[in-house]
Amino acid sequence: MMVQRWNKKRAHFPLIVFLFLLFIISTILYNERSIQQIHQNPDHDDRHQHQDSISSATPKLPTRPNRVPEVLDRFTTCSSTVKYSGRKAGWTAGKPVRDRRRGTSGRCDVFSGKWVFDNTSYPLYNESRCPYMSDQLACHKHGRSDLGYQYWRWQPHHCNLKRWNVNAMWEKLRGKRLMFVGDSLNRGQWISMVCLLQSVIPADKRSMSPNAPLTIFRAEDYNATIEFLWAPLLVESNSDDPVNHRLDERIMRPDSVLKQASQWEHADILVFNTYLWWRQGPVKLLWSTEENRVCEEVDGLGAMELAMEAWANWVATKADLDKKRIFFATMSPTHLWSREWNPGSEGNCYNEKTPIDDESYWGSGSDLPTMSMVEKVLRRLGSKVTVLNITQLSEYRKDGHPSIFRKFWEPLGPEQLSNPASYSDCIHWCLPGVPDVWNELLFHFL
Repeated sequence: MMVQRWNKKRAHFPLIVFLFLLFIISTILYNERSIQQIHQNPDHDDRHQHQDSISSATPKLPTRPNRVPEVLDRFTTCSSTVKYSGRKAGWTAGKPVRDRRRGTSGRCDVFSGKWVFDNTSYPLYNESRCPYMSDQLACHKHGRSDLGYQYWRWQPHHCNLKRWNVNAMWEKLRGKRLMFVGDSLNRGQWISMVCLLQSVIPADKRSMSPNAPLTIFRAEDYNATIEFLWAPLLVESNSDDPVNHRLDERIMRPDSVLKQASQWEHADILVFNTYLWWRQGPVKLLWSTEENRVCEEVDGLGAMELAMEAWANWVATKADLDKKRIFFATMSPTHLWSREWNPGSEGNCYNEKTPIDDESYWGSGSDLPTMSMVEKVLRRLGSKVTVLNITQLSEYRKDGHPSIFRKFWEPLGPEQLSNPASYSDCIHWCLPGVPDVWNELLFHFL
């Protein structure tokens, strides 16, 4: 009898085991599915736990799936354009604070002074001996025979700049990344810095990366780099390609520096600039939260203010200022109308050979409302940023531009060739020249 009962129990045993295993497998699959859903939507638990309290505290909003905004490029377009709504991204820098790094050394304003002819100490390097010189800036190579523009030294009124010293500058850069961020004017300053420093580095101990949004000069012996990041609007835009950026419409994300900041955030010394690209007409705003590519249009000054605030928010909230030095270079002036310094004339910078000696001179190429807006933003950042106020000292240098003595990327027609002033470049600067002094000022404050 006992044997028969045992045999019946043994007959049911495999079935019980099978059901138990099936239960365990189902439980595991259910848990894995739940974990996967939580990873896909990390706010899952919070929504369920706090649903009642959220509903009572805030109005119900339509749910929107998590979405990473598409990266803007030169093929980006707006589906439609509307008038600017007045929206601001906002930043948290607080009230204006007292300046402690406003470009003064003790009681001396090094940006107030005059240009002194000095063919003994200048130029600080030879154009033809810098293998990294740009054809856009190599004026002597492209036919400029008067070299007086290379011999001017900036002299502050009541003090002296630190005398340029190549080895001392390399020691300041040892183990560091120096990065210039901005447009072609800042690229000119970067090339100037490379030319100022490269001569003491053996050829087999230095290198230059190919032209790209981020271009890097490396000095092996100092474990240092001098870099340039093309970011003409500072925020993300459809003009972030360093070569293909001549577009019919300018589109930017006024609330995002994430793409550029991922490149510049690890640099030790940063030099920013932005200005001339905002002078080319209205700008279209494509906010990061906009899913249907509906753009808002605003004038250049309004767009620049939005970009400056997005950049300033990064400085105020993200930059580790115990480890970084941040500089901002003010607007680089243009000399497009000779009547501004020589009333009655109808030329531009073409054939100009000496600086302007009127210390009160201020040309129309330097927009005062823009300068006022930039000053307001920088004042709120206070000592977080050192201002390189290059505008007034560069205003005097009508002689320092390439005019026709540079490489032009597009063929020049007969009408242009017969009238050199019509195609003169009165925006950029010959090298050696004015940007070298900008770098002397940078050296002075490091």
